[in-house]
Amino acid sequence: MLAVTSVLTAANQLTLLRIVLVPVFALFLFYGRAGWALATFAVAGLTDALDGLIARRTGQVTTIGAWLDPMADKLLVATMFIMLTVPGLGLPHRLPLWLTVLVLSRDIVIVATVTVVNLAGARRTFRPSLLGKAATAVYVLTGVVALGANVFDGRVGGLVELFVYASLTLTLASGLHYAVSIFRRLGTE
Repeated sequence: MLAVTSVLTAANQLTLLRIVLVPVFALFLFYGRAGWALATFAVAGLTDALDGLIARRTGQVTTIGAWLDPMADKLLVATMFIMLTVPGLGLPHRLPLWLTVLVLSRDIVIVATVTVVNLAGARRTFRPSLLGKAATAVYVLTGVVALGANVFDGRVGGLVELFVYASLTLTLASGLHYAVSIFRRLGTE
């Protein structure tokens, strides 16, 4: 049995904090507290940038961290896209539904493929690609910019469109890259 201290590394604690901040972010946005939602989301995004860095620098890379980190990323990104897309929250700057559908579809396909491959008996870990990491970073920045546009009365509204199309580009590029990588790996078995 693993010791709790070997699992609860500083990096894993940051990942768990990100998971805890997701519903806090959603509730702030739901109850019209866009400024608090922005601050919460920014802190959650910062934990994403720091957890891997800390794990590598301190030599505390763990198996649970390798599974929790992408799960926390997907949870944060999915919640952000959904919350910033749904009508009725009184947000003047929302993300387009088509982008949310594409991003969530890409993530669902990736998670489903990894699950099927692992359930089929070919236990594999699929490391995130550079394009996948870039996509996640741009998604978080898209959320920050879109939230900022809502908090600061649209003064960064033009940036929202730029980040929407950057998110689209990286969604398509990383999705294609993951598909090619998976087919290559499965073809070598």
